[in-house]
Amino acid sequence: GHETDAQTNCTTMRTTVPTAEEEFEELCFEYGIELDDVTTESQMLRKEHGIKDSDVVEDEEVIYRVDIPANRYDMLCLEGIARALNIFNERERLPNFRISDAPEESLQRMIVKAETVLVRPFVVCAVLRNITFDEARYNSFIDLQDKLHQNLCRQRSLVAIGTHDLDTLQGPFTYEARTPSQIKFVPLKQEKEFNAQELLQYYKEHDQKLKKFVPIIEDSLVYPVLYDAKGTVLSLPPIINGAHSAIKLSTKNVFIECTATDLTKAKTVLNTVVTMFSQYCADPFVVEPVIVRNALEETTSYPELQMKELDVSLEYINKSIGVSLEAEEVCKLLTKMQLPARVSSKDHSLLKVSIPPTRSDVLHACDVMEDVAIAYGYNNIQKRIPNTVCNGKEQPLNQLTDMLRLEMAMAGYTEALTWSLHSHDESFKFLRREDDGRVAAKISNPATVEFEVCRTTLVSGLLKTIGANKDSPLPIRLFEVQDVVLLSAEDIIGAKNHRRLGAVFCAKESGFEEIHGLLDRTMQVLGVPCEGANEKMELRFRGAYSIRPSNDGMFFP
Repeated sequence: GHETDAQTNCTTMRTTVPTAEEEFEELCFEYGIELDDVTTESQMLRKEHGIKDSDVVEDEEVIYRVDIPANRYDMLCLEGIARALNIFNERERLPNFRISDAPEESLQRMIVKAETVLVRPFVVCAVLRNITFDEARYNSFIDLQDKLHQNLCRQRSLVAIGTHDLDTLQGPFTYEARTPSQIKFVPLKQEKEFNAQELLQYYKEHDQKLKKFVPIIEDSLVYPVLYDAKGTVLSLPPIINGAHSAIKLSTKNVFIECTATDLTKAKTVLNTVVTMFSQYCADPFVVEPVIVRNALEETTSYPELQMKELDVSLEYINKSIGVSLEAEEVCKLLTKMQLPARVSSKDHSLLKVSIPPTRSDVLHACDVMEDVAIAYGYNNIQKRIPNTVCNGKEQPLNQLTDMLRLEMAMAGYTEALTWSLHSHDESFKFLRREDDGRVAAKISNPATVEFEVCRTTLVSGLLKTIGANKDSPLPIRLFEVQDVVLLSAEDIIGAKNHRRLGAVFCAKESGFEEIHGLLDRTMQVLGVPCEGANEKMELRFRGAYSIRPSNDGMFFP
């Protein structure tokens, strides 16, 4: 960028040409991603370690840090970002990802053994033929795998990626599960042979990066392992690859395997890797499939690169965004977002949107609508006053709740906020109640014993609060106004929220008159008459309140 001066009558006018950084930031903003920072390695070191400005090296490579949406797995590498922005700017056409035409008998095969169901039951594979790496491409290839492992793969717990130099291996391959002592190989970046048990112990003690993955399979009776036809270990997923098949800059044929506990995510991960780096193959965007035979003798070819089709209404797009676009214009905008679309021949108000394997984030018509809005430009959407006018106000139930809180506070009670989830014992055993299975909504897979059921009463939470404050001076006055959850066969979801008011008085004496007085005051402000005190009020209110003995085990007999 530069500045030019034009001076006339002692007035200086400066015109600034946007810098490359400013142009890129604007492009990112238009696409819906954010340029987080522009820095260099020395600047990053200076921030971390306090290095002085004089120690910074000049003319360094500039690093652009871009904040990517969590569901855009295709933009986790430089290749994906560059492709998306170039297609958005109409400088590049959407690539046509294809499966190679190699004869079936020449394809690699992966045979899955039945015992893998005990640990990681799924595997999908692909081959990138005649790929050309340089240092930047190789680093990007490795970096994409790391980012996928952190993101979609959930720290390798759902999917683990293995990449191998195919020329060092011989198919067919087998995916097995064996006892740790049976698995012996030289792992990546090591020269010594380990068995699987020794290797996991070594990583727990000496490798801070890999030790966090050890618990994924450590307690399993068998460990997953991949072999080639000669018995060479490809990898011990999800921990480490074997040193024998490690890829290098000179690698020309890459064998990719993804083992998983979730088949859908495994296919998404495999598609992401091959679609990003097949552009470097001698035949760009062509991937060689691998035939996987599962334990039931069923065969499937991976990767699955075919386009998916989604029908989206033009009216839905225009109404949601607030514009009036023609179908052809919407199709053109979607093409900029890597979603080729056409108008339905049967219904001109319906769009047939094709979803490429790179866009696994597109699941619903709302995702298509969002991409149309991005391509159209949010700043280009005309601001207008909505046709309907709504005045917001507090829900009546919440308004009543706030009024009750104020009255309780004025009566000298302190509000408690307790968990809406309790342990089963707190809801029943500790209150001397029996669980007949018709009252409490239970959590199917609780993270802790403290959160097993939705609370059916406020009393247990209030008593627990008193128990945690036994050192507080007496008397203790607490109240809570919150929802309890009770099973209901009449409700569509099988349970229903009920707003309740609970109060406790804790002192050396019984204090029944305290709670009795609080109840009377609460009913007085609510306008609810006491039974037998005023018949006219009872008729007007269509009811009254009263105090009666209870057989609830929570109370003293």
